[in-house]
Amino acid sequence: MNISIVTVGKLKEKYLKQGIEEYLKRLGSYAKVDIIEVSDEKAPEELSEVEMGQVKQKEGERLLAKISPDTYVIALAINGKLKSSEELADGLDKLATYGKSKIAFVIGGSLGLSDEILRRSDEQLSFSKMTFPHQLMRLILVEQIYRAFRINRGEPYHK
Repeated sequence: MNISIVTVGKLKEKYLKQGIEEYLKRLGSYAKVDIIEVSDEKAPEELSEVEMGQVKQKEGERLLAKISPDTYVIALAINGKLKSSEELADGLDKLATYGKSKIAFVIGGSLGLSDEILRRSDEQLSFSKMTFPHQLMRLILVEQIYRAFRINRGEPYHK
Protein backbone atom coordinates (compact mmCIF):
# COMPACT_ATOMS: atom_id res chain seq x y z
CA MET A 1 0.00 0.00 0.00
CA ASN A 2 1.25 3.49 -0.87
CA ILE A 3 0.12 6.20 1.51
CA SER A 4 0.76 9.88 1.00
CA ILE A 5 0.20 12.61 3.52
CA VAL A 6 -0.30 15.72 1.41
CA THR A 7 -0.08 18.79 3.57
CA VAL A 8 0.24 22.56 3.53
CA GLY A 9 3.39 24.17 4.92
CA LYS A 10 6.86 23.16 5.98
CA LEU A 11 7.39 21.49 9.31
CA LYS A 12 9.86 23.50 11.40
CA GLU A 13 9.49 22.09 14.90
CA LYS A 14 12.30 19.62 15.62
CA TYR A 15 10.31 17.61 18.18
CA LEU A 16 7.48 17.03 15.67
CA LYS A 17 9.95 16.05 12.95
CA GLN A 18 11.58 13.52 15.28
CA GLY A 19 8.25 11.96 16.23
CA ILE A 20 7.13 11.71 12.61
CA GLU A 21 10.47 10.22 11.54
CA GLU A 22 10.15 7.56 14.26
CA TYR A 23 6.69 6.49 13.11
CA LEU A 24 7.69 6.58 9.43
CA LYS A 25 10.59 4.26 10.29
CA ARG A 26 8.23 1.89 12.11
CA LEU A 27 5.77 1.99 9.21
CA GLY A 28 8.46 0.91 6.75
CA SER A 29 7.64 -2.77 7.18
CA TYR A 30 3.91 -2.22 6.59
CA ALA A 31 3.54 0.36 3.83
CA LYS A 32 5.31 3.03 1.84
CA VAL A 33 4.38 6.35 3.46
CA ASP A 34 5.44 9.70 1.99
CA ILE A 35 4.87 13.20 3.24
CA ILE A 36 4.33 15.72 0.46
CA GLU A 37 4.45 19.37 1.47
CA VAL A 38 3.08 22.25 -0.56
CA SER A 39 3.79 25.86 0.27
CA ASP A 40 1.32 27.80 2.33
CA GLU A 41 -0.19 31.00 1.01
CA LYS A 42 1.24 34.06 2.70
CA ALA A 43 -1.53 36.16 4.16
CA PRO A 44 -1.95 38.87 6.80
CA GLU A 45 -3.26 37.94 10.25
CA GLU A 46 -6.63 39.64 9.68
CA LEU A 47 -8.52 38.34 6.62
CA SER A 48 -12.00 38.89 5.27
CA GLU A 49 -14.17 35.87 4.38
CA VAL A 50 -13.37 36.43 0.70
CA GLU A 51 -9.63 36.58 1.37
CA MET A 52 -9.82 33.41 3.48
CA GLY A 53 -11.56 31.66 0.61
CA GLN A 54 -8.87 32.83 -1.80
CA VAL A 55 -6.08 31.53 0.45
CA LYS A 56 -7.77 28.14 0.83
CA GLN A 57 -8.38 27.98 -2.93
CA LYS A 58 -4.72 28.64 -3.78
CA GLU A 59 -3.51 26.11 -1.22
CA GLY A 60 -6.13 23.66 -2.49
CA GLU A 61 -4.85 23.97 -6.06
CA ARG A 62 -1.34 23.13 -4.86
CA LEU A 63 -2.64 20.12 -2.93
CA LEU A 64 -4.71 18.85 -5.87
CA ALA A 65 -1.67 19.05 -8.14
CA LYS A 66 0.02 16.43 -5.93
CA ILE A 67 -2.86 13.92 -6.02
CA SER A 68 -3.20 11.54 -8.96
CA PRO A 69 -6.67 10.71 -10.32
CA ASP A 70 -6.48 7.07 -9.18
CA THR A 71 -5.77 7.96 -5.55
CA TYR A 72 -8.32 7.42 -2.80
CA VAL A 73 -8.45 10.73 -0.91
CA ILE A 74 -9.18 11.11 2.79
CA ALA A 75 -9.45 14.77 3.77
CA LEU A 76 -8.86 15.68 7.39
CA ALA A 77 -11.73 18.04 8.14
CA ILE A 78 -13.24 19.15 11.42
CA ASN A 79 -16.71 18.27 10.11
CA GLY A 80 -15.57 14.85 8.90
CA LYS A 81 -16.56 11.52 10.38
CA LEU A 82 -15.20 10.68 13.82
CA LYS A 83 -13.68 7.19 13.92
CA SER A 84 -12.04 5.02 16.51
CA SER A 85 -8.57 3.64 15.85
CA GLU A 86 -10.18 0.27 15.14
CA GLU A 87 -12.56 1.82 12.60
CA LEU A 88 -9.68 3.57 10.84
CA ALA A 89 -7.78 0.26 10.76
CA ASP A 90 -10.81 -1.52 9.33
CA GLY A 91 -11.27 1.18 6.70
CA LEU A 92 -7.65 0.94 5.55
CA ASP A 93 -7.90 -2.85 5.46
CA LYS A 94 -11.04 -2.68 3.29
CA LEU A 95 -9.38 -0.21 0.92
CA ALA A 96 -6.49 -2.62 0.46
CA THR A 97 -8.86 -5.57 0.00
CA TYR A 98 -10.78 -3.75 -2.73
CA GLY A 99 -7.66 -2.75 -4.64
CA LYS A 100 -7.20 0.82 -3.47
CA SER A 101 -3.43 0.73 -3.16
CA LYS A 102 -2.88 4.51 -3.38
CA ILE A 103 -4.28 6.54 -0.51
CA ALA A 104 -3.72 10.22 0.25
CA PHE A 105 -4.55 11.85 3.54
CA VAL A 106 -4.86 15.61 3.01
CA ILE A 107 -4.16 18.15 5.75
CA GLY A 108 -5.00 21.77 5.02
CA GLY A 109 -3.30 24.89 6.25
CA SER A 110 -4.29 27.03 9.22
CA LEU A 111 -7.56 28.03 7.52
CA GLY A 112 -8.55 24.50 6.58
CA LEU A 113 -9.28 22.90 3.21
CA SER A 114 -10.78 24.39 0.09
CA ASP A 115 -14.17 23.30 -1.23
CA GLU A 116 -12.37 21.78 -4.23
CA ILE A 117 -10.38 19.46 -1.96
CA LEU A 118 -13.49 18.49 -0.01
CA ARG A 119 -15.31 17.68 -3.27
CA ARG A 120 -12.33 15.65 -4.53
CA SER A 121 -12.14 13.65 -1.31
CA ASP A 122 -13.64 10.19 -1.16
CA GLU A 123 -13.97 10.48 2.59
CA GLN A 124 -13.68 13.18 5.24
CA LEU A 125 -12.16 12.26 8.57
CA SER A 126 -12.13 14.19 11.83
CA PHE A 127 -9.88 13.36 14.74
CA SER A 128 -11.81 15.51 17.19
CA LYS A 129 -14.23 18.37 17.50
CA MET A 130 -11.24 20.30 18.84
CA THR A 131 -8.90 22.22 16.57
CA PHE A 132 -5.27 21.10 16.36
CA PRO A 133 -2.34 22.87 14.73
CA HIS A 134 -1.93 21.38 11.26
CA GLN A 135 1.73 20.62 12.01
CA LEU A 136 0.75 18.54 15.05
CA MET A 137 -1.89 16.71 13.00
CA ARG A 138 0.88 15.18 10.91
CA LEU A 139 2.32 13.45 13.96
CA ILE A 140 -1.09 12.34 15.22
CA LEU A 141 -2.02 11.01 11.77
CA VAL A 142 1.22 9.08 11.26
CA GLU A 143 0.84 7.50 14.70
CA GLN A 144 -2.74 6.47 13.93
CA ILE A 145 -1.73 4.96 10.57
CA TYR A 146 0.96 2.97 12.38
CA ARG A 147 -1.57 1.89 15.02
CA ALA A 148 -4.00 0.83 12.26
CA PHE A 149 -1.43 -1.49 10.69
CA ARG A 150 -0.61 -2.99 14.09
CA ILE A 151 -4.32 -3.56 14.78
CA ASN A 152 -4.86 -5.16 11.36
CA ARG A 153 -1.94 -7.53 11.88
CA GLY A 154 -3.09 -8.48 15.36
CA GLU A 155 0.16 -7.14 16.80
CA PRO A 156 0.27 -5.67 20.30
CA TYR A 157 0.22 -1.93 20.75
CA HIS A 158 -0.42 0.10 23.86
CA LYS A 159 -3.96 1.34 24.41
